[in-house]
This record gives sequence, structure tokens and C-alpha cells, in this order.
Amino acid sequence: MERDYDDIPGTYLLDSRSYRKGYHVNMFLMSLNKEVCRDEFSKDERAYLDTFQMTDEQKLAVLERRYLDLLKLGANVYYAFKLVSFDRQPPQVMYGQMADPRLTFDEFQQMMHEGGRPIHGNRSVEEWNNG
Repeated sequence: MERDYDDIPGTYLLDSRSYRKGYHVNMFLMSLNKEVCRDEFSKDERAYLDTFQMTDEQKLAVLERRYLDLLKLGANVYYAFKLVSFDRQPPQVMYGQMADPRLTFDEFQQMMHEGGRPIHGNRSVEEWNNG
């Protein structure tokens, strides 16, 4: 079923369609609230991820810290923040990847100081595809 927001580029909302596919990755991310879970994850990330019924693609996105891909694979943005916090990174690391995975941290900071991503060319998926 098509939704109005499906035409907004870069928008990966947690809705009924994405929540089902992201359930297990979100359960992993929420587990990072507990110290014992963070300890287990830090000992062997892959082994800890294997205790969750995540897809290989979701596990790889976690291991490679591909935050935008996590959203595309059904992760809740607020839960994904737990992973960047686990790594003791500033949130801008995650936000920069979500804005454009090619941006470095410094480039993202500069873009934000200059007012953010321009609206021109970013209003619809059609503009992205024809840009």
C-alpha cells in the first residue's frame, strides 16, 4: 500500500510495513540498555548478534555501523541511537550517515553550519531519480 510519505526521499519511517521486518534488529538495539548485554556484545559482536533472529543483512549493517541501512532494514531511529552511544560516538556520526553516507563527520558538520541540506532536489523521490 502506497503512503503519502513514500515520495519523500530519505524518509524511512517506522510504520507497520517496516516494523515487522525490523522487529529483531530493534530487540537487539533495545538490549543495549542493559549493562550485561553491552558487555556480551563488546566481547564478541557477531556471536551476540547471532542470538537474535536478525537477517544476515541486518547483522552486517550493525557490524559495519551502517545506520542508514539499519533504518532501511526496519530499525527505529531512536533505538539505532543506542548503537552509536555504545560506541561512545557523538550522535552527529549517525546523523551524518543518515543525511548522506558519503559525508565525513566534518562535511556533515559544515553542511549543518551552512543551514542543512538544500530543499531543491530533495522534495520528492522523482527529483532524486531525475536529478
